[in-house]
Amino acid sequence: MTTQTTSAAADTTAPTTAPAVEIQGLSKEFAGHLAVHPLDLEIRENEFFSILGPSGCGKTTLMRMITGFETPSSGRVRLGGVDVTDVPTRNRDLNMLFQSYALFPHLTVFENVAFELRVRRVAKAEANRRTTEALELVKLGHLGDRKPDQLSGGQRQRVALARAVVSGPKVVLLDEPLGALDQQLRKEMQYELKRMQREVGITFIYVTHDQEEALTMSDRIAVMSEGVVQQVAGPEDIYNRPETRFVAGFIGSCNLLDVQAPAGAEGEEVAVEVPGVGALRGVLGETVPTPRAGTLLLRPERIEVRRAGEGDGVVGVAETLTFLGEEWHLHLRVGEHLLRASVSSLVKERDLPGLAAGDRLSLSWRPQDARIVVR
Repeated sequence: MTTQTTSAAADTTAPTTAPAVEIQGLSKEFAGHLAVHPLDLEIRENEFFSILGPSGCGKTTLMRMITGFETPSSGRVRLGGVDVTDVPTRNRDLNMLFQSYALFPHLTVFENVAFELRVRRVAKAEANRRTTEALELVKLGHLGDRKPDQLSGGQRQRVALARAVVSGPKVVLLDEPLGALDQQLRKEMQYELKRMQREVGITFIYVTHDQEEALTMSDRIAVMSEGVVQQVAGPEDIYNRPETRFVAGFIGSCNLLDVQAPAGAEGEEVAVEVPGVGALRGVLGETVPTPRAGTLLLRPERIEVRRAGEGDGVVGVAETLTFLGEEWHLHLRVGEHLLRASVSSLVKERDLPGLAAGDRLSLSWRPQDARIVVR
């Protein structure tokens, strides 16, 4: 079994100090099943780092090994350069925030946030000062005397966050903390979490299955599938330059076409044959030593849609059109394939007036927007 090493490509911002979290050869096996395959990973100081993947991919198990709730089957965990693999959770300089909030109903907001400082026997005056600062950070300083049942869901979330950061830990781990909130409140809290993380200067490790949350808030993202970290990179690279078929399909919407990838160097423009469509041009997302089965990855918004006969391109037939306010989503039949394209409402109104199901359309894209991978 080989150890999986993950890193961001072409990264010029590598830190000179010890990482906030360093994982070496970490794995977890349950009854003969590898829930997390051996991996190496570095999470930087003051970074908002997300672990993203579907249910059952191993992201929560990975988080629990970082916190000490789960004992690794192999590998080491370091916090700030200190090996904590065998250190109990209570003695690791980290804190956690969960979806359930876990607030004490009989204590006030102020008392909930101050609770950990009192457990740590911080002097009363200092504890009060830090608690007041934490509540001001989450914009709840005026609600310190209230009980949790007198707060909205978003306010309870803010109290839980204040409690997680009040002691100034090196790392805060957040496990799907926004899952219980409605959609609009979740969007608001995404920006608030990012703002607060920047202000307190603490490393956040955010565990989620929600790709929008990860793209919105993260400095970098680790995408997991079946216990394997598929790619680690910034949001833009994860979205525009996915390294595997899984990452492309899981992050946003993507057309995935089976092709035979020719031998060539990463970034090289090549032509590939798509059954029922013909030769399409794209670029190799990685170096391919010998021809291999691969996938052509094409984002719907990268496809230019025009009336058939208006310039070169692949001809398709519109099957469905869905209006989503600022844009339209189209499903187009191209040979044996169903491709997805998206056009802004402005473009449709200006260039495609009266577009309807059954219309023939020309589809084109820049070769650099069609990425070919073999994983």
